[in-house]
Amino acid sequence: QMQLVESGGGLVQAGGSLRLSCTAVGQTFSQYAMGWFRQAPGKEREFVAVMRWSGGLIYYEDFVKGRFTISRDNAKNTGYLQMNSLKPEDTAVYYCAAGGYSTHAYDYDYWGQGTQVTVSA
Repeated sequence: QMQLVESGGGLVQAGGSLRLSCTAVGQTFSQYAMGWFRQAPGKEREFVAVMRWSGGLIYYEDFVKGRFTISRDNAKNTGYLQMNSLKPEDTAVYYCAAGGYSTHAYDYDYWGQGTQVTVSA
């Protein structure tokens, strides 16, 4: 069984940066894709970015292209979401997930606990 442990959220001013981490425990990411999703209050969970762990294929949602970067550290079995030029509308709980290479939440088998990101104007 895989567990995903997230960290790195917090409060930042608009234009600032945060780096989220997602560490897999119990299994490696190697057979999965790592996805990032977010959910703002009163809204549905939405896709942010995904990376196939083996091969490194990456896809970003349009609203984060050029601002967010997804990456991995194989030795640490940890993935990252570097978020730059943050905007107030990026405020949400961010979730990492492991599963198929997909933009759909239902294609993911394992989820992190979520980490709050708040961007002040």
